[in-house]
Amino acid sequence: MNFSLIYRIAERFIGVHEGVGTIDNPMVLSMLRLDNATSHLTDETPWCSAFVNYIAWLLRLPRSKSLAARSWLTVGTPVHLSEAQQGDVVVLNRAGGPADPTVLNAPGHVGLFSSQVGSMVYLLGGNQSDAVSVVGFDATRVLGVRRLV
Repeated sequence: MNFSLIYRIAERFIGVHEGVGTIDNPMVLSMLRLDNATSHLTDETPWCSAFVNYIAWLLRLPRSKSLAARSWLTVGTPVHLSEAQQGDVVVLNRAGGPADPTVLNAPGHVGLFSSQVGSMVYLLGGNQSDAVSVVGFDATRVLGVRRLV
């Protein structure tokens, strides 16, 4: 699989965002329900992992099948951040969470590697300011990088 293809497909979703007020975006709900059959989900449910799972599902790539961001630390092949390519999965620690990547049951965030500029890692991901977007994060938050092929 061409890593840039993963990224190019994911880019098509930039701008998808949560609904306003009590209205849920049906696309976000579809992403959430792909791996969680609960009927009480809303687009207020953290959906960063749902987005990455959806892109992997579209391309028939391995996926975590979980809404937990850190579940991606068990999928694919580990890659050092210095060797990350566009489309690799990057898992981040969430503020206050353990910085230990072996702790899977803890808060996190996940997205697709876009680029690294200095100490900032840019991820294309869902649920970033309630939308699919590219956002920069401090590289010290990176718990792991995974290649899905």
